[in-house]
Amino acid sequence: MDATTVLAAVNVDVTGSLATIGYGLAAIGPAIGVGIVVGKTIEGVARQPELAGRLQVLMWIGIAFTEALAFIGIATGFIFGF
Repeated sequence: MDATTVLAAVNVDVTGSLATIGYGLAAIGPAIGVGIVVGKTIEGVARQPELAGRLQVLMWIGIAFTEALAFIGIATGFIFGF
């Protein structure tokens, strides 16, 4: 039995939308980014406790920019997935 016979015998029927898989993959990057931003903020507060307020503001700005990537992933899934 050769490879073409095996491939002809295999009948794979894939149904559904790949947009959900695409968004799942697109959400990995922002999740890692938010983890890094928060971790570095905690390190900064541990080193300089008097700058906690300023670092927290910068952390929230960083999280907002990072989460924008997740929203782009959602939009891309809707635009190209359907």
